Amino acid sequence: MKVVVDASNVAFSVKNEMGQPQMSNILAAVKALEEGEDEFVIIADASLRHDIDDKETFLKLLESDNVEEVPPGNDADHFILDIASRENAKVLSNDKFRDYVAEFRNIASMRIPFIIENNRLTFGKPKKVKKDKNILQNICDEIIKELKFKKWEIYEGKEGLEISPLNIAKQAIIRIDNENNTESKLENVFAKIPLFNKIVEMVDDVEIAAPYVIFVLVHPRDYKIAVKNAGNISVTVADRLGLEKKPLIAVRNDLFTKPGSFELNIMLADEVTEYAPYNISVRVCSNDEVFIKRNSRNIASTIAGRLGSWKFPFVSVKPDMLLEKPGDFEIDLEKGGGLDG
Repeated sequence: MKVVVDASNVAFSVKNEMGQPQMSNILAAVKALEEGEDEFVIIADASLRHDIDDKETFLKLLESDNVEEVPPGNDADHFILDIASRENAKVLSNDKFRDYVAEFRNIASMRIPFIIENNRLTFGKPKKVKKDKNILQNICDEIIKELKFKKWEIYEGKEGLEISPLNIAKQAIIRIDNENNTESKLENVFAKIPLFNKIVEMVDDVEIAAPYVIFVLVHPRDYKIAVKNAGNISVTVADRLGLEKKPLIAVRNDLFTKPGSFELNIMLADEVTEYAPYNISVRVCSNDEVFIKRNSRNIASTIAGRLGSWKFPFVSVKPDMLLEKPGDFEIDLEKGGGLDG
């Protein structure tokens, strides 16, 4: 097999402590190719001699017959691809050469990716870092722990019941019917009716509201079915309990709830906060950044539903170099719309 070595890409693939490209990487590539008895040529960018950590060894390497330095001012990437194309050779590089796909249409098939570990080069793509499947729940657990420490009451049910509109209505009826001192609680709520009316105005398509707010916590997969049946659930609960006014149904995606199940956080209207009291900053390992950002709204929804707030907290996600292991994270709570100062 003929191979064109992209010397700059290989050298820069693992930098030293000073951030310099390493000569040892190129030597590791040479050793791997020689062990495989492959025919190869090394093509170096003109600037590499100025950047590399071991300049003396690199300059000696340039004297070899199968090593070529691209003249200053020339495009090294194009030079590498042109040689490989003419010689029907492979290219040892982790560079995907996206700027040249229009001219060299077989880049994907000619390129050989590699990994360098402990000064040894192996051919092939690096394995994807295994994700911690429970990291989203772990983050939510930590946020809830912090909220409880700050004396906020949090709903913590996690077992879940089989989801169906009928089961949601039945469970809501049982839970409300079993509450203690219901009448006195209702009197307190109606005494605060202006506050309650303000909350109701924040919910779309609500004509009549009751002092109960039922947060239906579901897996994101089951969100649509719960929303679709929210009206029927509200009517059924009000009718069976003989309520003069219908309860509000607020469906929330919840990361603790398993697919096909649901949880209910049932609150009196005066217990529901208009805003989440804290926003959330999450620092994570860079490997988890994209995944957690993609699920940041589900984190916010989970906390809002468990806390009992109409509006979601703002969740920011940032990579942290000190958090090296996938699954590692740290959180900070920052005062949100519900708190002054």
